[in-house]
Amino acid sequence: MMIQITSGKGPAECCRVVACVQSLMMKQAKQQGIELQVLENKTADLNRTLLSATMMATGSNLDTFIAEWAGTIQWIAQSPYRKYHKRKNWFVGVAAFDVQDLMQWNPKDVKLETCRSSGPGGQNVNKVETAVRGTHLPSGIQVMAMDTRSQLENKKLCMERLEAKLLVWQTAQLMEKQHSHWQEHNALERGNPVKTIKAELL
Repeated sequence: MMIQITSGKGPAECCRVVACVQSLMMKQAKQQGIELQVLENKTADLNRTLLSATMMATGSNLDTFIAEWAGTIQWIAQSPYRKYHKRKNWFVGVAAFDVQDLMQWNPKDVKLETCRSSGPGGQNVNKVETAVRGTHLPSGIQVMAMDTRSQLENKKLCMERLEAKLLVWQTAQLMEKQHSHWQEHNALERGNPVKTIKAELL
């Protein structure tokens, strides 16, 4: 499952909540034997704050874990940034998707081209076309691999990188839709949090 936590364009306090919620989820996942891998953290302006966090969850009992967190999270705390600010309720959104919903990876969709490696390595590197450029035709995503002198190894690396990049790109597309949905239903969603946490935002 892909999981994203978003501040929903909220203030710095909400961005701090995103980081805190991510930390809590990772701690809980570890206790429950679920592997939670961070794919991308979009940092906000202040230290230890995040606009959004995208993670991949694998393991059993994922449904129970997701059910506990997916939706709106309400965090009740005094603002750590604005001393006399009256507001104490901060909201973030948590969305989850099944990886199977994403575009299926098909190596046939990839166009591979070889070219000469540039950079250090003397005369030998440039005589043979060992660098490989891969283009995923349906999405237009491109990656380059020229790590080794073996064209075969570079092809393998290129395919692996392209698959990983496609996964992050597709997740971002889905998250964008979910984020818009969450923004539209802001008032409604915020009045109905799935989880309320009362703790200091240190």
